[in-house]
Amino acid sequence: MAVIVDSSVWVDILAGQEVTDVENAMAEGSVVLPPLVVAELLSGTNTPADRAAIGELLQDIRLHDTPLEHWMRAGELRRMLRSQGVNVSIPDAHVAQCALDMNAIPFSRDEIFVRIARHTSLRLAR
Repeated sequence: MAVIVDSSVWVDILAGQEVTDVENAMAEGSVVLPPLVVAELLSGTNTPADRAAIGELLQDIRLHDTPLEHWMRAGELRRMLRSQGVNVSIPDAHVAQCALDMNAIPFSRDEIFVRIARHTSLRLAR
């Protein structure tokens, strides 16, 4: 089963915290990386060494394919959620849509994914 890992979890990993479920998924090759997560992680770095560490960590992880149709679904997801009173950022909608596209489990520390799951078929880790 594919696992989509959000920026909040990568930040913990980069800070040296053990995230056993993600580490196991990485060892199995089941982690899929949303492209916007790469941009989010790199935008928070201050040194070339930090950027290199991110590149090294992510280099062997499969990148989620995001054609125009993906972005249209992400926009529709945001519109639908907003109509239900749930405001979702574009990056979070992108991560959620990546998980929905692949019937994958998103790993995040962000409560927004619990709210998204209440209105969609998004499956969460137990």
